[in-house]
Amino acid sequence: MGDVEVSERRRIERSFSSFKIIPINEDNDTLHSEGTDFSPVDDGVVVDEKKDTDVMKEIDSLLPISESRKGNSYTAAFHLLSSGIGTPALVLPFAFTSLGWSWGIVVLTVIFAWRLYTMWLLVHLHETVNGTRYSRYLQLAIVAFGEKLGKCLSIFPTMYLSGGTCVMSIIAGGRTLQLFYNTICENDQHCLHKSLSGAQWFLVFVCLAILIAQFFPNLNSLAWVSFVGSILGVTYFTMLWALSIAKGRPNGVTYNPSDNVKTTMAQFRAVLNGVAIVAIAFRGHNLVLEIQGTLPTNPKHPTKTRMWRGVIASYSFVAMCVFPLAIGGYWAYGNMMPANGIMSAIAKYHQKSTPKWLIGTIYMMVVIQCVCSFQIYAMPVFDNLERIYVSRHLKVCPRWVRSFIKLFFGGLTYFISVAFPFLGSLAAFVGGITLPLSLVYPCFMWISINKPQRNSLMYCLNMFLGCLGILISVVQVAGALWNLVVDKLDANFFNP
Repeated sequence: MGDVEVSERRRIERSFSSFKIIPINEDNDTLHSEGTDFSPVDDGVVVDEKKDTDVMKEIDSLLPISESRKGNSYTAAFHLLSSGIGTPALVLPFAFTSLGWSWGIVVLTVIFAWRLYTMWLLVHLHETVNGTRYSRYLQLAIVAFGEKLGKCLSIFPTMYLSGGTCVMSIIAGGRTLQLFYNTICENDQHCLHKSLSGAQWFLVFVCLAILIAQFFPNLNSLAWVSFVGSILGVTYFTMLWALSIAKGRPNGVTYNPSDNVKTTMAQFRAVLNGVAIVAIAFRGHNLVLEIQGTLPTNPKHPTKTRMWRGVIASYSFVAMCVFPLAIGGYWAYGNMMPANGIMSAIAKYHQKSTPKWLIGTIYMMVVIQCVCSFQIYAMPVFDNLERIYVSRHLKVCPRWVRSFIKLFFGGLTYFISVAFPFLGSLAAFVGGITLPLSLVYPCFMWISINKPQRNSLMYCLNMFLGCLGILISVVQVAGALWNLVVDKLDANFFNP
């Protein structure tokens, strides 16, 4: 490593900010210099770095993400599965209406394999050979790209994928609560007239989510919440595609993508929309490093082994949920699939022939799973807000401070969900902006940190995937804007 790179790395690691990166060895307090011999002139620098290391290690041990490192492969798998599947994947059968059978399966498989590969990269970048751990995505981005560029590239995507996913959980959970109530009332007009408004259903969901959040101080303590979310997610995904196949296909089902569009440009626009739906159906990359940060480590047993076991287990279940739902849903409804996804298709074509208790059970499972995923995606936000207090006082946040932070976040996300209930219509656009966080940045991070030889397999593969990911992101954003202009966005501000 050259002197310029060593100086730059030290400058980044010693920058005193809320996202300061200091190498911390998990087994002892010894600072590692990555093979660089310090001369006596550098003794003062070593002492200062040692003090900063001790302070940052203490701060790190008081924050929600890294407060408890007692997790294992099972808890990691539950966190990944609960955060990895959700309501965006329910729209996958609609993507097939524009992609068709062959291209739909190809695109779904490629995106799934690509995301699994970039997750492998993140898992192996979490912990360095000398024991340094990066338990937050932003920290790894700063080390890989430099302080200014790292923050510029990753702050908005990580912020949106945490807080934005919580807002989408409120919108999806609140509307599903309303569907559950309407299903229970059925044809009782007196009961239906007593239904809450959309904003009130959102408030019910937020109150439930924040109430549960009060009992879980750190990410590792959410293991049982993630377990419940994982079980319910897998269950209702399976129930949805199995019910669709069991009920049979409605009359008039076709599978030709050109049946829904009349012009070549409209067909091209539909294809872009289909690819965007597949790309944003998978989620959770912004939480991989945080989840891995809950695992203990030692020189003989680094975290990457246990974390990768959890990734394989969770993604196996994700595949068993997503692929049957996409393929089975498209087989059942073909081009008659509504744009809102498979739940709307069941309600439209099989509402009367399906027992009320079964539909109600599916709706309630969706609500509970949204509450569980809300807890996981909110934790990085709690971590950043608590960092402000901990950095100043060097002690754990009192219970009343943590409660206030969670109430503040709940109120903020509720306000955004009520003010912008049409955020789901912008999912493809914003998803295109944040797509590099999953498909692009991990590839370039691997090249920047590990520095493979040029023209080697890993260098060429990561460079190709990174450049291709940038192209897909740009095309997706352009296609989403095109769709918004043509279809005209229904911006129902403050009218959920």
